Amino acid sequence: MPLVPLLTADEFSTVDRPTLTAGVDAYGQVLNTWAAIGNSPGLFAAYLPFLKQVNGPGALEVRVKELAAVRVAVLNHCRYTASHRCTSALAKGVSLAELAAVAGGELDGFTERERIALVLAEEITLSVPLLSTDSSLTGVTPGLRDEAHRLFEPAELVELVMSISVWNALSRFHRVMLFDLDMPGAPEPVAALL
Repeated sequence: MPLVPLLTADEFSTVDRPTLTAGVDAYGQVLNTWAAIGNSPGLFAAYLPFLKQVNGPGALEVRVKELAAVRVAVLNHCRYTASHRCTSALAKGVSLAELAAVAGGELDGFTERERIALVLAEEITLSVPLLSTDSSLTGVTPGLRDEAHRLFEPAELVELVMSISVWNALSRFHRVMLFDLDMPGAPEPVAALL
């Protein structure tokens, strides 16, 4: 059972309804995460455009964002986020075999940029929460930061780190809220690691 009531479209505040209408037009339904966010009037109106900006086309290839988001979902053991991110990645041309490799941390078949993005996603997800600033100011290994700096332009790095950070926040939100799936479940090789 979700932690908060899941609002129907007519229960959203008037400030959130234009954004909700645009979201429903794009996805065909009120997603469970939206229905929960609707409990805080005005938050959804800010959330959906922000998420679209972070996750959509920009300086960084969407494929890199999708791969990193799937890795974050798996590392956070979030069924809901994994279902959404895998559905999105598959729709954008990522193969089932690539999703299975990302989920399992098997990075040999990916480009250098993709591998560094995936390792960065793993370190941001797993290391940052555990390392004090006395042991690591950034929470990620210096060599990894250097490689990311070498391979990505500043705008790409901002989008990459923001995307990884947003999916960490959302996967934790989704997991604690305990949403039922409203998109297809993650493919078996991914679901097995959740």
